[in-house]
Amino acid sequence: MRGQTYRNVLGSFGPTAGSRLIIGAHYDVCGDQPGADDNGTDVAALLEPARLLGQQPTLPYRINLVAYTLEEPPFFRTPNMGSYVHAAALKCKGVSVLGMVALEMLGYYANQRETQHYPIWPLRFIYGSRGNYVTVAQKFGNGPFGRRFARYYRGVAALPIKRFKAPAWLSGVDFSDRINYWKFGYPAVLLTGTAFYRNRNYH
Repeated sequence: MRGQTYRNVLGSFGPTAGSRLIIGAHYDVCGDQPGADDNGTDVAALLEPARLLGQQPTLPYRINLVAYTLEEPPFFRTPNMGSYVHAAALKCKGVSVLGMVALEMLGYYANQRETQHYPIWPLRFIYGSRGNYVTVAQKFGNGPFGRRFARYYRGVAALPIKRFKAPAWLSGVDFSDRINYWKFGYPAVLLTGTAFYRNRNYH
């Protein structure tokens, strides 16, 4: 791209045959900025399951951990995104995907009131005004994967988790790398601290 070579970084665990679960986070940043919460915190969050999965003697299915390149502008929503390249490769090979989890801006926690904001103001009455939880977000019509993932996550997570389903046109629902898995018919969700709705200094 533009005379440069960019690469996804992929770690695979479990049996080579059968279905697989994808967990990914982009490692590029927006412009000349540190990218602390977007997306440094999530690269860290991706490394921890890599450490834990490496200690498992067996797994029921294959798990791909993917660090994506070129998620940020000017490449966002183009086929040059690393996640698009990965999703397209899976589809081309006929790989069955149980689901995809995009990690995005998980590093900001605030237990004070009025620290959590929303694209639609009345949502604060449902989800609260404290930025002290993580969200599993998905679009309508994307299957039961999000519900299953949230249920398992809730069983082991130290932080509260809340599910959010909305139309893809609602601001924020179609942000991040999971949009490219949607394009190829794979169920995909976002695991997030709600991004700029909580952390206004995310880059």
